[in-house]
Amino acid sequence: MGLFDDDFYSSKVSRRSKFENSRNQRSETWNWKRAARSHRRISLSTLQVAIVSSLTSAAFVILVYSWLIHAQAPTAVVAAAEPSIDTIANAYDDLLVQAADKASPTIVSILNKQKAAEQEESKQGLDDVSLGSGIIFEKKDNSAYILTNEHVVSGADQLEIVLSNGQRKHAEVVGKDKISDLAVLKIDGAGVNQVAEFGDSRSLRRGETVIAIGNPFGLGGSLTSGIISYTNRMIPISLNGDGVFDWEQAVIQTDAAINEGNSGGALIDLRGRVIGINTMKIASTGAEGLGFAIPMHEVEKVVDQLMEKGSVVRPYLGVYTVDLENEYAPITDEQRSDLKLPKSVTSGVIVLEASGPALEAGFKLNDVIVKFDKQDIATTLELRRYLYEQKQVGDEMEITYYRDGKQMKVTVTLGDRPNS
Repeated sequence: MGLFDDDFYSSKVSRRSKFENSRNQRSETWNWKRAARSHRRISLSTLQVAIVSSLTSAAFVILVYSWLIHAQAPTAVVAAAEPSIDTIANAYDDLLVQAADKASPTIVSILNKQKAAEQEESKQGLDDVSLGSGIIFEKKDNSAYILTNEHVVSGADQLEIVLSNGQRKHAEVVGKDKISDLAVLKIDGAGVNQVAEFGDSRSLRRGETVIAIGNPFGLGGSLTSGIISYTNRMIPISLNGDGVFDWEQAVIQTDAAINEGNSGGALIDLRGRVIGINTMKIASTGAEGLGFAIPMHEVEKVVDQLMEKGSVVRPYLGVYTVDLENEYAPITDEQRSDLKLPKSVTSGVIVLEASGPALEAGFKLNDVIVKFDKQDIATTLELRRYLYEQKQVGDEMEITYYRDGKQMKVTVTLGDRPNS
């Protein structure tokens, strides 16, 4: 035995060597089997890859196809959502035509016939005739009722109505109101088959299309169109016709042509609803497209009273006045001196004539009213506004005024405005 009992140094083949040989043989067999299994795994992986690739390709094709479809869809939608100019124009024209067709049968022509002055009568032997328009707004029992302007029927000795179908009828005044410039007429209802529909003038917007229908220059049933230029314009007016503004009228401003004879006619929206009563036009050199209509929400406040009572009940003081300071009708220094006012009094209204409650309270020429119920009154317009908006018939009101330079106060009981 050698020095080291170790197989490494032994000249003999040990049992371990035999084991190694046997293990090597088994190892080769195991390696072959593992290679076979690896080959199967490799083959399986290739199949999976092929399947995944096929699915991926199919998915890609589907996505591309879907994208192409969706890419074309918005174009089709846009094309469908954008009608041609002709289509838009025709639709707009249809709205105008339908609105006019709906409202036109309710619009009438009004002939205000007055006895001619003696000198004119001797020359012509004809009655004076003025023209206007009106709107049939109600039919009840055997009668039809027409809404128009007060100035259209003012001073009439006879009123004749011409319906849209050409029928002529005699009309009588049910009620009228100079301040609101509104009147209601009554005619025989035979042949009247349609009444106007009122719209909401409070919801109007600037730029909306409107149509004016009336009897300009005797051309009954005429249409003009335009837009709402302003929804709530305050226009100063002179109720007494003396050129001094003593009231304000809330109106719709429009550029639809309104001419002589259009007064009392309808301003309608694109649904054929009456949203205003044509009442005036500013006619001066260089002024065009300035027409005005009384909004229906203001009209409706007055119509019921005209139908029930024949007039509008407003508190009445009974003074005819002129403003102490008015750029349109200024008083002279001499006139102001005659009033003997303190220098501190720079505004108020001068009494020119007193009647009714004011006369009973002792008001005289050249009294200067400066306050109602301790509220300053600077103009005739403010005087009327305070009476009509703050007071009722039968109310008491304290009035502060100056007479011959002395401040005085009196309490007045307001009456009912007499019919004019």
